[in-house]
Amino acid sequence: MEEILKLSDYDTLFLDRDGVINVHRPNDYVKSWAEFKFMPGILDIFPLFAQRFKKIIVVTNQRGVGKGIMLESTLIEIHEKMIVEINKIGGRIDKIYYCIDVDDCSPYRKPNPGMGLQAKIDFPEIDFSRSLMVGDSDTDMQFGANLGMKSILV
Repeated sequence: MEEILKLSDYDTLFLDRDGVINVHRPNDYVKSWAEFKFMPGILDIFPLFAQRFKKIIVVTNQRGVGKGIMLESTLIEIHEKMIVEINKIGGRIDKIYYCIDVDDCSPYRKPNPGMGLQAKIDFPEIDFSRSLMVGDSDTDMQFGANLGMKSILV
């Protein structure tokens, strides 16, 4: 039997970036703002997210920086421009956490819980049992499970 998701049960929305907010580039990285393309329809739902959730957090692995394929300053610029576009349409992102580590054992690299734990330090009101993780990979689903969140695969 399919479970019915009641959004009123959740206060915090955790989102993966690549494949959820922007179009995933298979076997490549988003290395510039010119390569960043919003997923179809995502900008339409950000205002609804902003109304519904107390906190909206992005958690994203960005190994391309650690590999030297792009600069961290470029990643930050991409995120700043993404936030501007989301804010323009009445949406919001409260904070973006990213991991540039190349080692899968890094405590901050999803599926490990480091970025979520850092969000909890920065926003003590976050209750993982009242949080949703939306992602496009098994790694995202495991990240949510590792923190006791409900996870949704898109």
